[in-house]
Amino acid sequence: MTQVLPVILCGGSGTRLWPLSRAGFPKQFLVLSGDGSKQSLFQQAICRTHAVVEKDISLGPTVIVTNEDHRFLALDQLRELKNGNENISATLLLEPSGRNTAPALTMAALYAVDRGDDPVLVVTPADQTATNPEAFTAALRSSIEIAQSGSIVILGIAPSAPETGYGYIKVNNEGSESSALVERFVEKPNQDTAKKYLKEGGYFWNGGMFVLKASVWLAALNEYRPDILSATKEAWQAKTIDASADAQFIRPAKELFNLIPSESIDYAVIERCPGSIFPVRMVTLDAGWSDLGAWDAVWQVGKRDAQGNVTSGDALLIDSKNSLIHASSRLVSAVGVENLIIVETADAVLVADRKNSQHVKNIVGQLEVQKREEKNLHRKVSRPWGWYDSVDEGERFKVKRIQVKPGASLSLQMHHHRAEHWIVVKGIAEITNGDQVLTLKENQSTYIPQGQTHRLTNPGTQPLEIIEVQSGSYLGEDDIVRFEDTYGRS
Repeated sequence: MTQVLPVILCGGSGTRLWPLSRAGFPKQFLVLSGDGSKQSLFQQAICRTHAVVEKDISLGPTVIVTNEDHRFLALDQLRELKNGNENISATLLLEPSGRNTAPALTMAALYAVDRGDDPVLVVTPADQTATNPEAFTAALRSSIEIAQSGSIVILGIAPSAPETGYGYIKVNNEGSESSALVERFVEKPNQDTAKKYLKEGGYFWNGGMFVLKASVWLAALNEYRPDILSATKEAWQAKTIDASADAQFIRPAKELFNLIPSESIDYAVIERCPGSIFPVRMVTLDAGWSDLGAWDAVWQVGKRDAQGNVTSGDALLIDSKNSLIHASSRLVSAVGVENLIIVETADAVLVADRKNSQHVKNIVGQLEVQKREEKNLHRKVSRPWGWYDSVDEGERFKVKRIQVKPGASLSLQMHHHRAEHWIVVKGIAEITNGDQVLTLKENQSTYIPQGQTHRLTNPGTQPLEIIEVQSGSYLGEDDIVRFEDTYGRS
């Protein structure tokens, strides 16, 4: 029986998919595949790895490497998956800062070793899609069989065009029907070089998916980057562990983790392995793969109408061709356009030529320079207890619609610069307001003076919704002093 541990690398911000993807709700948690699936890219990644189970392959808990800020997004989406599959269990390795993928994989390997196992790690980014899941599963199973014997396996995507946005894998096709020996890795080429690769053959896209035993990764890392290995071990040995009903959280020591050299799996180890004592074999993946790296890629995998348009939400097109229209919160109409990307959210609209969609990241750069909140958060913001939607604001006031999950609670907190009015519109609210504890029902309200300690809890079995009206001299989200918090934020 081959023991397999899925490893989902759930970092990154997906800046090319702004305004839908933002730092506070990045690409991997979005539903983007365009095939009618209601699953996010993150959920799809978990399901693809779980599909490899058969009579001689067993799965350990899914290991998700993500950051503290996104842990509850991951947990919520895991709960959605578990509603249909009770066999899904997960451990979340929480990075205090981004140190790239080599330390992330190293933590996953150390976790496997701590369990007393040496499983095959199936390592995949959380932000990809595949339109042929059966072919994906077959390629993974073949990779697992090869990796069990001690080889490093990389999945190579059969190229469909001379893409310049991917690194390439050059293979020697002699000697094996199931896999090819990797000769070298090639950096992202220019257009002419990419065309040359396709003409010559033997070149494949590197999609960042690896299959290898935990011990093999640790040995190869020790050979090529012992500094990363030793620094990660130090942070790992000083870890803390806590658990919820749905998952286990493991946190490496923050100060030690921040000292780990930042490096990718490829640069740290994999690109050095061809011709070494750590051979790399490639299994071809021809499964309609895409990393959805830009809006043009979303258009390419989407379901197109007779005019080549891909639409989502309330979109109305007249005499328009080969465009992508994504409407999130209102009607979006287009007349006589061609090859456009139009993405609407509640607080931002993107219009771009499809061929320039890679440059959307430059808009995000400008938002960062201008310190605009649209870079990081949507108008509707997910929180571990539910969400809030900033529906209106002006000088000295802001109006929010807030939903709290059953049994959930906001932190015990106070604000230096604002007062708040709370009106219950659905459900039952238990409210701490200074020394008072109130129970309010629909159409009842309370006032929280500036500087007053307060807390909002949903004691019921149905979602609680309130309207919050803030007033004061400063209404920023950072004007919060937390005294107690169920989610470790105080």
